[in-house]
Amino acid sequence: MNQLRADGFDVRDEDAVRLSPLVRHPIDTLGRYSFQLPDLPGRMRPPAPTLRA
Repeated sequence: MNQLRADGFDVRDEDAVRLSPLVRHPIDTLGRYSFQLPDLPGRMRPPAPTLRA
């Protein structure tokens, strides 16, 4: 939208809110996502105890 505005097109905010999130956000319709987590200092917490019946 910013590029369209920079190119001289009239893009109104009230029209932009109606756009599909598939256009505005990187949504993988096949359900595959990649998350790159930062390396944080410290350790991971120990796993929770397993409940046995």
